[in-house]
Amino acid sequence: MRRNALAMATAFAVCTAAATVFAQSPTDVEKSPQSRDLPQYTTSGELVLPKNYRNWVYVGSPLTPNALNDGQAHFPEYHNVYIEPGSYAIYKKTGVFPEQTMFYKELQLTLKPEENSDGSRTEPSGRGYFPGALAGAEVSIKDSKRFAASGGWGYFEFGHSEPKLASTAVRAKQECAFCHIKSAKRDLVWTQFYRILDEVPIPQGGKG
Repeated sequence: MRRNALAMATAFAVCTAAATVFAQSPTDVEKSPQSRDLPQYTTSGELVLPKNYRNWVYVGSPLTPNALNDGQAHFPEYHNVYIEPGSYAIYKKTGVFPEQTMFYKELQLTLKPEENSDGSRTEPSGRGYFPGALAGAEVSIKDSKRFAASGGWGYFEFGHSEPKLASTAVRAKQECAFCHIKSAKRDLVWTQFYRILDEVPIPQGGKG
């Protein structure tokens, strides 16, 4: 009798474990919320430089070199842009950037020395512009309450040189936000320059 009872208990435990595995099917796992890397601030309110942005979702790398802008480009570096993965997952599903969305803009100079008058150089792949040394970073964060004065987004500059600042204060509206408010396509984000963001449908009756 004891052996039969033990066998039945073992079978029940196995069935229970199998049911648990079945309950956590891939479909359900896909539906579970993804953890998010949220902004961290110092006690004085400065944003702490995100450390693991290289694990984020890569968005794109616009470039407006000095040589094509009379030597005075506002943004002469490659802008290697990343979005925090949890925020991207929500945006991709809903078409709306959620609160606490973070974009990390890695600044990277063109490869030197420049060989041609337009700032380009020739490499084995041909003539063009090629990424060189890193040169600082910028971060933008969506927080409608904290950054209400600048359209709901805060913009932070961690220097245009290396090493980057460990933390920094939010920029004034007239320094960064005004340009996004005026010309960015979707919720103060330049989605027109980033295909993986721009191709996400805008929710019906919304602005994205």
